[in-house]
Amino acid sequence: LNPLFQAMESEVSAAFDSGEAEDILSRAFKLIVTREDICTLQPLGWLNDRIMNFYMSLLVERSKKQGYPAVYAFNTFFYSKLSSTSHKGVKKWTKGVDIFEHDIILVPIHLRTHWTLLVVDLREKTIKYFDSLGQKGDHICKTILKYLEEESRERRNIELTASEWTLHSMGTEEIPQQNNGSDCGVFVCKFADFISRDKPIIFTPEHMPYFRRKMVWEIIHQQLL
Repeated sequence: LNPLFQAMESEVSAAFDSGEAEDILSRAFKLIVTREDICTLQPLGWLNDRIMNFYMSLLVERSKKQGYPAVYAFNTFFYSKLSSTSHKGVKKWTKGVDIFEHDIILVPIHLRTHWTLLVVDLREKTIKYFDSLGQKGDHICKTILKYLEEESRERRNIELTASEWTLHSMGTEEIPQQNNGSDCGVFVCKFADFISRDKPIIFTPEHMPYFRRKMVWEIIHQQLL
């Protein structure tokens, strides 16, 4: 990691330290990222919706390349809207999109002060919940399965068989856990990064400072390393 880290260092430091908070540092996917947004990637910063959504968009963009699973990512506001209004409230969110044509669906979730990730693997018919604080999300998995049933019925006129699906909250022995109160957003982004490449999740909390700085470079350059 060191040579890459050193090459990025001056540019990342400048993004944190130079200019005004409202300076636009990246613009893509109908999203704007300011210096203030980028600064949430500083040590112990809490990642905001703009950073999360931009990074998820980068993962979706990468998935269009040959050799990657086809990935669809929902906006960070999707789950809160779904859980408060049901399928009817988010029906328009997938207008013109058939999510069932993808391999993996990423659902970043904001639980007031904590980021978690739900992953639907349409190939395996699994719904898995990833929480870097080890909390269970069985009810969230069930909410998403119900959404998939209704979305399939509405968009494709196809009934999903719920009994064919496996729902699972990942345990603390299955995925790495954060060792502070601020890295949850970075964990969610890296869970999504590894999963969207069909790679085993092998990083540790010690990688977080490097991941934060790497994400700054990736968002500014709009490409994943």
